[in-house]
Amino acid sequence: MRRSGYRDPVPLVTLTDPDDPAVADYTRLTDVALRSRHEPSKGLYIAESSTVIRRAVAAGHRPRSFLMAPRWLESMADVLLEVGAGEHGDVPVYVADEEVLERLTGFHLHRGALAAMHRPPLAPVADLVAGARRVAILEDVVDHTNVGAAFRSAAALGVDAVLVTPRCADPLYRRSVRVSMGTVFQVPWTRIDPWPGGVETLRDAGFTVAALALADHAVTLDDVAADPPERLAWVLGTEGDGLTRGAVEAADLVVRIPMAGGVDSLNVAAAAAVAFWATR
Repeated sequence: MRRSGYRDPVPLVTLTDPDDPAVADYTRLTDVALRSRHEPSKGLYIAESSTVIRRAVAAGHRPRSFLMAPRWLESMADVLLEVGAGEHGDVPVYVADEEVLERLTGFHLHRGALAAMHRPPLAPVADLVAGARRVAILEDVVDHTNVGAAFRSAAALGVDAVLVTPRCADPLYRRSVRVSMGTVFQVPWTRIDPWPGGVETLRDAGFTVAALALADHAVTLDDVAADPPERLAWVLGTEGDGLTRGAVEAADLVVRIPMAGGVDSLNVAAAAAVAFWATR
């Protein structure tokens, strides 16, 4: 690699070798299993696209480095200068042509830029929900797209915090972040552990815990929306199997969305949006 100058004090590092160890944070981004093991333990995540990077920086997240094609430098210059990228060499800015970037990351980088970001520490559940009125709990939702979509709905429809169970997909995995349009930085979130025993923390804080599930004793969403609790926590289950028996038994009430057309359920992200909207 070689160093060049651009709008001093943001020196660039021009990358020619996709196997350069300096950019190991960005390699094999399409390998979900690798990233899910690597990112939490190393304390970083990957923000993809200029929009997502801007929202992460606005939320106070600190970049570790940037990676982009030269054509995106002009539009990203203000962000690079804002975070002091390149100063004293602590936040390097790597640039490479499109072919090198695709070989390095494993996909065509067409959304502007990537940034390796330091993960902020997660708050305790009790602290996170202290001032909340609406909370969502994602139980074992393993599809990153659904996690991102649920966060976007939460941000748009007045949910104050999101809790994810130990086996739920990582909200800061790059696909989750991208689908959420960066709202994973906007809505406070943390992991709830143990689960479902952690429900007691919410109940102690005055929340009514509502499990969205199919059950003979379930009330309808219309019933809840007609007289919603002051503090309400929605529990939403994984794709396919829905909520676990333990989650349903731990809830204060079970709620179903009225359906037509012979349909018995919705995708978890769609169901979340409906429930959030009805009780906003």
